[in-house]
Amino acid sequence: MNGEASNPTSQQPLAELAEGGGAEHATSSRTLAAALARCQIALPAEQVAALEHYAGLLWDWNERINLTRHTTFDRFAERDIVDALAVADSLAEGERVLDVGSGGGVPGVILAITRSDLKITLIDSVTKKARVLEDVVTQLALPVRVRNEAVQTHLNRHRYDTLVVRAVARLDKVLRWLEPHWSMFSRVLMIKGPAWVEERQVARDAGLLKPLHLRRLNSYPLAGTESESVILQISRERPD
Repeated sequence: MNGEASNPTSQQPLAELAEGGGAEHATSSRTLAAALARCQIALPAEQVAALEHYAGLLWDWNERINLTRHTTFDRFAERDIVDALAVADSLAEGERVLDVGSGGGVPGVILAITRSDLKITLIDSVTKKARVLEDVVTQLALPVRVRNEAVQTHLNRHRYDTLVVRAVARLDKVLRWLEPHWSMFSRVLMIKGPAWVEERQVARDAGLLKPLHLRRLNSYPLAGTESESVILQISRERPD
């Protein structure tokens, strides 16, 4: 598997996309289409409609369960969609993907909408969040599996090409969870903010990276800040 396989859906460079939405807006976008235009993201109309439907479902649930702070179309586009598209750029066609600690479904649900070729499973150990995910994928009629259990338990029985991790835990903590299970997947893609350098050092000091290869695949501006987000690839085999 090539860790830098291209996304079958044509997208603009992620750095340009994020920069398009980086500044605080004087007025908020009233539709997702407008927010995507501000970010210079071009998607098919049916995907935009599905993403807007998803945002509405997520925000309705968010009034009852804390799932997201991105409750405007602008934030949804420039944070959640930009992150998901950055991950999508590094996923080969037809990969089996596990979204670890999926929460409200970012990036897994967005990947399912924008990359129908992927075989996606969402997992969350919190029962309330798993029920939200079940409702969301049902309402959106997505061919996505939802699991309510710890990732360590799930990986005792199920194999994947790629695990995707966003806003779940520090790097060292995630690596400890996954340490006994590397035979069940090929790599991990982590979406991280500027703290990733410090987290990498903590993981190194703990000896967690000795048998692994960590590589930064992509970086792009973190909207509304002077920092950047990165996509990290962690694998047991040295990538090509």
